[in-house]
Amino acid sequence: MSQDAIWDHFQNEGVAAFSQAGPRVEFLVKRLMPGEKVLDIGVGSGALVSSAHRKGIEVWALDPSLRSIEKLRTALNMSERAQVGYSQNIPFGDEQFDAVIMTEVLEHLDDETRNKTLREIYRVLRSGGRFIGTVPAREKLEQAEVVCPNCNHHFHRWGHQVSFDVRSMYDFLGQVFIVETVHERFFNDWISAQLTRRLTGIVKKFLSWRGLGTYGQARNIYFVARKPS
Repeated sequence: MSQDAIWDHFQNEGVAAFSQAGPRVEFLVKRLMPGEKVLDIGVGSGALVSSAHRKGIEVWALDPSLRSIEKLRTALNMSERAQVGYSQNIPFGDEQFDAVIMTEVLEHLDDETRNKTLREIYRVLRSGGRFIGTVPAREKLEQAEVVCPNCNHHFHRWGHQVSFDVRSMYDFLGQVFIVETVHERFFNDWISAQLTRRLTGIVKKFLSWRGLGTYGQARNIYFVARKPS
């Protein structure tokens, strides 16, 4: 089953799958500065692009889904700033961006594509530019495995192909970037979540602060890496 088919569905008909992404998107946008030129790779519901646009950031977008890109072009008048394409072959020029964001994208890429993507991001970033993003933390891939009833193909329900921990993410980024931070973080939806989930989130955050964190929903690895000046 193609990754494109999975994400074209979730980013359009299945957009409700991103309903818990608000805290993560808000956190990342706060790390951007008005006037910066930023590329968002893998737009999801489009919430990050829209939020950055409202903040006065010159945001660009790249995604394999034509429908998702057309929505952004229409809603935000992005024109050529929103392009259909892939992270391993970014259709933008060298040293064009102050920051590149990939949130919940790298885990969808196989080893070869992920390494090509890292070098493409390096290419399009200006000297001193930042690569910012998140991935799921210590994900147990087998727990989300499903099977196609028609062809008997087994696959991760979200199309994830790799599980990261802090060490593996640090080593991955460090191939070409100066790593500034890699750490686990909760992005719990404290406002709309039910009381049980709020309490669970508080317990998880406490355990994390005590160095006793356990894997769970809304737990991610947040990273920032910088291109050498």
